[in-house]
Amino acid sequence: MIAQTSPAPGTGNGSKVLIADDEPNIVVSLEFMMKREGFEVLVARDGPQALEAIRREHPCLVLLDATMPGMSGFDVCEAVRADADVRGTRIVMLTAKGRETDMARGVGAGADAYVTKPFSTRELVQKVKDMLA
Repeated sequence: MIAQTSPAPGTGNGSKVLIADDEPNIVVSLEFMMKREGFEVLVARDGPQALEAIRREHPCLVLLDATMPGMSGFDVCEAVRADADVRGTRIVMLTAKGRETDMARGVGAGADAYVTKPFSTRELVQKVKDMLA
């Protein structure tokens, strides 16, 4: 199930951001921050849902957890980069894996940025704004 929420009242930004993470606390926190910044927020709880939502909704940016059920974030990222219709989607990989080899894997899969958990939601929101500016 893909959950879709409306943008914050009065923002009119209309830019879609997909949060793809299986950790409810992270989803709630990111969803709150993104909506407050005026983004339309989509949520996917596993890899296959994330890929389906990217192909159907064409979000401007995806916050993608590296380790999700069904299909890893790395696999989702590679599938997006291989799909001509959505390959331009900006992807920020979110993960608890902070080793250099993990970061290299994320970048190698095509992620535009790699953020390790725990992270500051404010800094992440700023990174999203910078990437979409």
